[in-house]
Amino acid sequence: MRLKVGLATDNTLHDLALLIRSRYGLIHLDTDEEERAESLLTHLADDLALTLFVWTPAKALRRAGSAEAVYGTGDAGGAFAHIERASSVPALYVFHRLGPELEEPRLVGRLTDAVKAFHTRTGAVVLTGAGLRLPDFVRPLAAVVSLPAPSDEDYRSLLRSLVRDLSRQAPVKIEMDSADLERLVANLRGLSLLEVHKILTKAMLEDGRLTADDVHHVIDAKKAIVEREGLLEYYPVQERMDEIADLAGLKAWLRKRQAFLAQRERAVSFGLSFPRGVLLLGVQGCGKSLCAKAVAQEWRLPLLKLDPSSLYSKYVGESEQNFQRAMRLAERMAPVVLWIDEIEKAFAGSGSDADGGASQRILGSFLSWLQDRRGDVFVVATANDIARLPPEFVRKGRFDEIFFVDLPDAEARLALLRIHLKRRSYEPARFDLGKAVAASDGFSGAEIEQAIVSALYAAFAAGTSLDTELLLAELSQTRPLSVTMAEKIEALREWARDRTVSAH
Repeated sequence: MRLKVGLATDNTLHDLALLIRSRYGLIHLDTDEEERAESLLTHLADDLALTLFVWTPAKALRRAGSAEAVYGTGDAGGAFAHIERASSVPALYVFHRLGPELEEPRLVGRLTDAVKAFHTRTGAVVLTGAGLRLPDFVRPLAAVVSLPAPSDEDYRSLLRSLVRDLSRQAPVKIEMDSADLERLVANLRGLSLLEVHKILTKAMLEDGRLTADDVHHVIDAKKAIVEREGLLEYYPVQERMDEIADLAGLKAWLRKRQAFLAQRERAVSFGLSFPRGVLLLGVQGCGKSLCAKAVAQEWRLPLLKLDPSSLYSKYVGESEQNFQRAMRLAERMAPVVLWIDEIEKAFAGSGSDADGGASQRILGSFLSWLQDRRGDVFVVATANDIARLPPEFVRKGRFDEIFFVDLPDAEARLALLRIHLKRRSYEPARFDLGKAVAASDGFSGAEIEQAIVSALYAAFAAGTSLDTELLLAELSQTRPLSVTMAEKIEALREWARDRTVSAH
């Protein structure tokens, strides 16, 4: 399949041509999309009247379009030696899937000799691969060019081509309105054109239609990519905003930002950009994590969870690499909600050398990423202990807003009791909820839920049904955090008073 060159790729084509005319003999094309890279380099070779050669570990070095390999080029070293000998041939040589072998001194030497041959002739060696690490000796000789992600128009163009091609075999119907199509395109972002080709072809061949329900094929494909990488968790979403008691201020703020997703193009032309995210600070068990899940559900976006502990490694430099890989993956999955729970745990050691400085370096990378990230990634970070967060982290501009989530008031506790009783198939009208609200003063949402669960266990053990008396008994026996950690909660409230916006 030959993929078309879009506008963003067209700019890359111009940059590559300029580098080759400037006698750069080594170019790192930063991408894992081998098919798309070859399509781009085919265009480049045509424009510059160069012959294109392609090397892969399985097929050795061969002329593009030919099945016959060049003799003696089965390994990369032999291919580099051939390039040096073929000094009279103006050509582009693209190498895919070169990795650890680039650390071998003999191979580095042959690569260097091959690259220097282009000081006096037209052409270059092009290495593909996302995050490819070039040896120190070779790095000064190389230019790095990032292949931009496919644009929305690239996806639309591919969809039109697929419908046209598949319709030659059997009728294909597109049963989507303009809003559904935009949602489909939004969810395709981050996928390569080849991946999109496979996903949409499968969806249309199943029943001869493409409908709004087929977006789940795209989401499932992204879930598989996330699980394969192992650094982020693709989190199942079930909660909705109407299942969260109180937090009216946060809900209203989120509803205003939701309009961006519904009318993205109009919002961008209006001068808006995709919202950055929120930091939810507050008392443990008051619904901060629940909000992250509910945002993804309400905005109809995938939810990725980052566990900070999964980033750290005993090997020097690997923790930072893990973080960068996780952020690249989040950008690739965009638009997406990225949930970082108890974010203070990730940077608790950032002011010391206990971890060899890894926390401090990851903090610096994270702050830079928050400022400069590419892709529509809405970050929902939660924190219980503000004292453990570095001061620069809570500076205005890192997040769109910092919300404080306090213990629920009487009205919110009443709503929580109703929600958790209904969730367990108990009719709230059967209970004296006024007494339960009074008895749960100072309780968090999680503590109220646990009291109901404990009362259910007591009722089950006694062979009776859950009633007000059992519920009140469990509430009276519980010592909430507002009692056991009263000083810490009051200090948190004092810090948040003039520095945050109330979520209530």
